[in-house]
Amino acid sequence: MRFRPRFLALPPLALSILFLSASGRELRTPLRGDPVMQAVRVPLVPGDPTRKTVGRLRYLGGIRLTSPDLGFSGFSALSVTGDRFTLVSDRGNLVQFRMGADWHPTEMRFADLPAGPGSSAFKGDRDAESLTRDPVTGQFWVGFESRNTIFRYDSAFRKGLGQATPQAMKRWPRNGGAESMARLADGRVLVLGETARRRHGPVAEREILLFPSDPTIGNPQPVHLAYVPPVGYDPSDVALLPDGRLLVLVRRFAISSLFTVKIELVDIRGAKAGQVLRGIEIADFSPPFQHDNFEGLTVQREGDSLVLWMISDDNEQWWQQTLLLKFRLDL
Repeated sequence: MRFRPRFLALPPLALSILFLSASGRELRTPLRGDPVMQAVRVPLVPGDPTRKTVGRLRYLGGIRLTSPDLGFSGFSALSVTGDRFTLVSDRGNLVQFRMGADWHPTEMRFADLPAGPGSSAFKGDRDAESLTRDPVTGQFWVGFESRNTIFRYDSAFRKGLGQATPQAMKRWPRNGGAESMARLADGRVLVLGETARRRHGPVAEREILLFPSDPTIGNPQPVHLAYVPPVGYDPSDVALLPDGRLLVLVRRFAISSLFTVKIELVDIRGAKAGQVLRGIEIADFSPPFQHDNFEGLTVQREGDSLVLWMISDDNEQWWQQTLLLKFRLDL
């Protein structure tokens, strides 16, 4: 979901830009081809470098990413494979790099997503919010929130291979749809709506669609489930654990604390059509912890450990940050 502050008494040019944004016709700012990016280490708790745990997570380090490129912002999802990182933004931009234990990004690539819904000229058409990957083929799937569409790409993000606008997602909100997506080990694809609810379902529920196979091939019909986030929170991403359970990243905005997030453990194994799922909290990033607008979550093995990465979307606001944080899971 894209958050936009509202302003009064704006000059005509600014009002025109605001109306374009509200209508989904805001012009998109692409990244330049020559990548420039800086990384600065950050603590888990600003001002207290001794704090290393939050809930059942142990902090392994993190960085704040910046760039002079005007298109460098709004990162809503990420994928990590070994030392290779892929970030996608709600501008339809792509950032890839390698990074090892020195926390120094190398081999950077800035690019457009090679295909997507609507026109690449408009940000609203290329609002990429979710990302998942097939570890065997390396292919990627991206969920576009404003169009409730899923695109599949090759392993190098050089071309689009397929697309779908599932009938079950067509009524989802334009700014509350395919925020989270995960490919399960058996090939099923899970899509979780940020504010999308089952038809006539309770307000607290968020709809889950569990496709039996790749939704961009044929017309597989999904199983409908639901997830109930903590009161006041909305889901912003999911990550699959090796045992088949899910981690769900949930987010809240409040004037007092701005953005805060929690991570819940949700057991989807054996879930039946119509089942309503609830999670168990494993971490709460309320102050004093880093608590920006985290929208991307992924898990990978690192030796004998399970490692969680998450990234924040700065909403193109000067008071927010692009934070990339790393944790060990102690489940």
